[in-house]
Amino acid sequence: MSEKVAHLVFDVESIADGDLISKVRYPEQNLSDSEAIATYQDELMEQRGTTFIPHTFQIPIAVVIAKVATNLQLLDIVSIDEPEFRPHVITENFWRGWEAYKNPQWVTFNGRSFDIPLMELAAFRFGISLPAWFRSDGYKSPRNRFNSTAHLDLQDVLTNHGAARCNGGLNLVAQLLGKPGKMGLTGDKVQEQWDAGHKMAISDYCRCDVLDTYFVFLRTQVLTGKISLQEEIELVQSAKQWIEERADTCEAYASYLASWTYWHNPWETTESEADREST
Repeated sequence: MSEKVAHLVFDVESIADGDLISKVRYPEQNLSDSEAIATYQDELMEQRGTTFIPHTFQIPIAVVIAKVATNLQLLDIVSIDEPEFRPHVITENFWRGWEAYKNPQWVTFNGRSFDIPLMELAAFRFGISLPAWFRSDGYKSPRNRFNSTAHLDLQDVLTNHGAARCNGGLNLVAQLLGKPGKMGLTGDKVQEQWDAGHKMAISDYCRCDVLDTYFVFLRTQVLTGKISLQEEIELVQSAKQWIEERADTCEAYASYLASWTYWHNPWETTESEADREST
């Protein structure tokens, strides 16, 4: 498969490091991990209206990757280090996988400001060397924020690198395409699910986000002229069949299919109406 994989569509779920928060933000208060997290979340809610803790205080606990071929066909989806979900193993396999597949394009939604920085900082934390990713090569450097060859952030595509805002995020653009979007669990509930021991539920949530991201990726390829609309429709149908073949053994895929609706194609409707009028 190493010759076939051209794109790695991925999503990261993470939790707060309570010990780090306690040491950095509340060094004199001797707070437990859970107390430090709760205190920080209360501050964030008061100051910013959110309990979501910045990525610098987080560690990855679920990473799901879709392997996509040069022709944009969905090849496979994997949840790294499932069911153990060890952060250091997840981080190591994430970056070594990128190297093993000869540095394919990362594809994310908002990964430029969250997922990739989180995984870079995790590599720093766990002592993982990434010379190919951190090479200094001017514009061609993989970390250059405008180098979409190395990393295509779909939110950047839809907002002109932040010139506009994508209010509604991945959930909105996925639903524009008739895909499920958020189903039950949301990112701000991951910490709670982890604390309750629901690791597989987090991984399943991450799988569904990756599927949404893959379908948004396909439509951006239509938008930018890389493929035709008909080619996208065929790729979506092929991916749906791939999901159906695995739904019996994966709860995430079964749930995704249960919330699936087909994108309303206005061109097809217009043509059908015109045919009826002519008869």
